[in-house]
Order: sequence, then C-alpha cells, then structure tokens
Amino acid sequence: MTAVTARKTNIIMDDITPKREYDNRPIGVFDSGFGGASTLRNILAELPYERFIYYGDNANAPYGDKPETEILRLSEQAAEFLLHKGVKALVVACNTATSASINALRKKLDVPVVSVEPAIKPACAVEGSGKILMLATQATTRLARYRALQARMPDPERVINVGCSGLVERIEAGITAEDAFDDILWEKLADFEGMEIDGIVLGCTHYPFIMPAVRRYARAHFKGGCRIFDGNQGTARQLKRVIREYACEAEPVAPDGRVRFFTSGCAEACEPIFRRLLEIPIYE
Repeated sequence: MTAVTARKTNIIMDDITPKREYDNRPIGVFDSGFGGASTLRNILAELPYERFIYYGDNANAPYGDKPETEILRLSEQAAEFLLHKGVKALVVACNTATSASINALRKKLDVPVVSVEPAIKPACAVEGSGKILMLATQATTRLARYRALQARMPDPERVINVGCSGLVERIEAGITAEDAFDDILWEKLADFEGMEIDGIVLGCTHYPFIMPAVRRYARAHFKGGCRIFDGNQGTARQLKRVIREYACEAEPVAPDGRVRFFTSGCAEACEPIFRRLLEIPIYE
C-alpha cells in the first residue's frame, strides 16, 4: 500500500461579497419657520447616522393664513433651495405645506419626498364617546387634502377642526412657556368648555413645542381623557423606511455637525431659537 501524505495548500480566495455602498448626502427638511424642528427631533432619534439640512422660511411664516397658490409657490421654492444643496431626500415638515403642495412636489422632484400628516387616525382609534379636537392653522383645516383625510375616518363628525391663528406667531418669537398661551387657547377653545374630549390632535408642527400648555388648558377646561397626538413620530418612521427602500442609508458612524440651518429670515436672530427648540425634550 502506498502511503498518501496530505499536503496543506494555502488557497487565497477573493472576497466575493459585494461591498455595501453608503450615501452620506444630507436629508433636507423644510417648514414655514421653526415648527419642523419638532419633526426633526424625532427624526434625529430615529436616524442617528444621517446628516440634515434644515430650511425655515421664517420671512414668510406663518403659512396658515395664506392662499393655497401662495403656499404651493413658497413650498416649491423651499424644495428647490434644498435640492441645490444636494439632498438625497426631502421632508415636508409642515402640515400646511403638505396639504397644499405634497402631490405637486412628488411629481416634480427626483428625490423621495416624505410629509407630515395630522394624527387624526390614531386619535379617532381611541375608544370613547367624546370628541376629537384637531388644532391646526386655518389653511390646513380648509384644504382638500386634509378634508379628504377627515372624511376617511370612521366617524368624521367626531372630529372638530379648530383653526388656531396666533399660536405659530408666538412660537416663532421663541415663546414656549406653559402659561404663555392661555389667552389664545381660551379664545379658540372656550366654545367647548366642559365638553368630553377623548383626544387632541396637534395638527401643526409648531404645536408640540407647547404641548404642556395645551395639556394644562385641557385639564382645566375639558372632561375626558384628552390624550394628545402629533404625527412627528410617524413621519420619522416613514422616512426611515423610505431611506432603506431607496438604499441610500448613511455610513453607520456618528457624524459631526448633524444639522445645518438655513433661513429666509435673519440667520443671526433665527438660528439660536431653532437650536433651542431642537433641544426641547420630546413630550409623550
């Protein structure tokens, strides 16, 4: 029998696993002013490796008292500004701009576009015999996109739309104190004094900054659970799904300078307010 000696052979194989490609371009976020910072807070927590460019159209805020054609024009200008900055996706972080322009922007732009929506669907899912108050700008409550959303609810009449002009202007001035909005809230909500309210929808991205003020008023003047809803978390999750779907996720390393801020107003005056609002804790 012939002995067979095993000989060790070093085989070098090329790594045939395709390397992951990352897209470190920023994501664009715009709002009529500072409101979109409330949306961006949720997005930053959901997408820790992404970079962002925020554009606030503070010189034209608020959008809520403007005609639809004007809101569309301003929204398209904001989108074009961000596209010229090289963004890979766009977030319309303004309920009024969403209602007036989202369909046009999605048809016109070559990047994925994610929007905010008033959270009336989860609010209407709350069991109870009380009403749902939808607090928003006048423009949001009258535009066709929102009206169609309300019509799809199981009981559209359960939702009471309340145009809350004045809140955005005060928040744009950097005012967020819990006791600083009693006058406006009383003016807009006094007709519902003592009513059973199951839910309150914050239908403007500025309003989460004053959630404690809204909760304080509700506890003093309404009956029922008065649960508060906003759509920002849903927007953050949808953006995460879209970024994955388009395979344009950023490299998983902690980026420096995650948010660049631009404004149509005075940057020296606006940026400190924006940064402060961005750091306000997300309320449950």
